[in-house]
Amino acid sequence: MVLVKLQTAFRKLTSRLRQKPHPVTDASSGAGITWVVVRRTLLWAVGVGGFLSFVQAFGTGNIPLLPRTAYMIAFGCVGAALGIASFRLVQSQAWTQGRLNLQAAVGGALMTPPMSLISWGSSWLSPTGGAPVEHLPGYFLVSLIMCEVMTFVAVYVNRSQQVAGKPIPQPPKFLARLPVRLRSAAIWAVEAQDHYLQVHTARGKELILLRLADAIAELEGLEGAQVHRSWWVSRAAIVDARRGEGRATLTLPDGTEVPVSRTYAKALRQSGWI
Repeated sequence: MVLVKLQTAFRKLTSRLRQKPHPVTDASSGAGITWVVVRRTLLWAVGVGGFLSFVQAFGTGNIPLLPRTAYMIAFGCVGAALGIASFRLVQSQAWTQGRLNLQAAVGGALMTPPMSLISWGSSWLSPTGGAPVEHLPGYFLVSLIMCEVMTFVAVYVNRSQQVAGKPIPQPPKFLARLPVRLRSAAIWAVEAQDHYLQVHTARGKELILLRLADAIAELEGLEGAQVHRSWWVSRAAIVDARRGEGRATLTLPDGTEVPVSRTYAKALRQSGWI
């Protein structure tokens, strides 16, 4: 399901879906990954690679300058690619929505193991031989520090570039209706129950007095859609989507199953939700 979410994360909502009642609203929980961001990150990686070559990192001082620099730049670009993939994977998870620091920290941790092995393997390029396996924990610690620092720097540099000259987006009005303890939690879904709404969040549920139509209007700014006459669902909160017996069902992170009515199913299929 994670792979499916990664494949559909970059798809924009079709105009046909926006024409349906209570359309999907477009939003991002952090620094979005675009080709501009990728290009900027790779350029940053080239600079880091040049610096690592200059300081003869990972015991590569015995390698001539040009081959060492070429290797370190390639090393930096591989790290950048791993960092982008790791951050995007973490960013797609419902429990990290709206938590940029958490996304950066977990993304840096995810890319650490492969970068540790690459760093350790680079020592074998030295004419004097490679580092023994017993040294791997040391490589892991150094790689963890570097991956975390570089991820945070890349995330916040890209974020500052994206928001420069743009107004800071305001949080959805709907959040003000929730208790303080839930206002910073990721909203998974809103379920109509008679005259009340059951709000499903990453930190629990809350019952409020409001019409679903009014709630959807106030949820503008979050990427989600009405999928049933009684349900609005955040796209980021969908951990599974399956079809069977003529009806689709969406699953939330806590196991709650949300029915998809035929009224909305076609538009959701066209946008890649199911």
